Amino acid sequence: MALKCGIIGITNIGKTTIFNCISSSKAQSSNFAFSTSKTNIGVVNVPDQRLYEIDKLINAAKVVPATVEIADIPGLAKGSSKGEGLGNKFLGEIQQTDAIIHVLRCFEDENLPHVEGSIDPVRDLEIVDLELQVKDLEMVERRMLRVEKVANVGDKKAKKELDILNIYKDHFENFQSARTVPLSEEEKKIVDDLFLLSSKPVVFVCNVDDASASSGNKYVKQVQEALKGHDTEIIIIAGELEAEIAELDDEEDRKAFLEDAGLSEPGVNRMIRAAYHLLNLQSFFTAGPKEVHAWTIRTGMNAHQSAGVIHSDLERGFIRAEVMKYDDFINLGSEQACKDAGKLQVEGKNYIVEDGDIIYVRFNV
Repeated sequence: MALKCGIIGITNIGKTTIFNCISSSKAQSSNFAFSTSKTNIGVVNVPDQRLYEIDKLINAAKVVPATVEIADIPGLAKGSSKGEGLGNKFLGEIQQTDAIIHVLRCFEDENLPHVEGSIDPVRDLEIVDLELQVKDLEMVERRMLRVEKVANVGDKKAKKELDILNIYKDHFENFQSARTVPLSEEEKKIVDDLFLLSSKPVVFVCNVDDASASSGNKYVKQVQEALKGHDTEIIIIAGELEAEIAELDDEEDRKAFLEDAGLSEPGVNRMIRAAYHLLNLQSFFTAGPKEVHAWTIRTGMNAHQSAGVIHSDLERGFIRAEVMKYDDFINLGSEQACKDAGKLQVEGKNYIVEDGDIIYVRFNV
């Protein structure tokens, strides 16, 4: 199941530095507003140590992690929603993403001027949010013009849609994002086809200086205070530091570098996992001598649907799923040991797959 995350923020905040930490496709950073005219695309692995623990017991020919597509979208600025710079183009690219990673500049650097003249991550957050809200308001108002004509001749369905569109309109005019609109999930579906920008799930990343990598700084505290009560995740990343770590080939050198910075793992790993879980995604595994593979599914999918993620033939000819729990497999050491201990379960189509399940699908086509 493909997942695409867009890294967004105003210009000169270190988005591309963070992108380069996690992607094999390296992009060129720039210190000037609107100087970058294209979105950089990369595919990154979802960090999951469980894959490698399974492989220690199986010693497969290869290990295949789940992946996420990352789009490094050039910086936005005031007026993007009205076409300033290349704003309209970039806002359109945000629309194609499943989730947003919103990077905020929480570091000082006199060699990297801030487009607004000072470091203020809360102001920057509000600038970007406003641009998304303004674009969403424009789309909602265009829809309202069409729906009003039908509602005025007595169409009940159109009248209900118009009422919902008015709620969105008022919400945006009060500088609120679509993700916080006071409507039921069923009511929100009415505007699904608008792909509202401010409805995207969001992870906030505070890009800090090296010294603040483990505990943050005053700017991070400002962001935390501004987002108190919001259903979101705030992650601290020292972009320049992690860029240096990413350049190291030796795993022990990386580990030593992280320890010196007071970190147990790269912050970008936490960022990718946060985006993954934000969309209610989880992984199950297939394991054999050829490969240990992580597969991405939405939480709540059953065995029949999950088989289709591996291959359509498995879904079409599904017979049953043989399931082991990750902890049982690791603790007992093999598939045979799980069978002997009664820890290998045979499940039908409607079994709800859990995060970390190791599954073998029996099928016939």
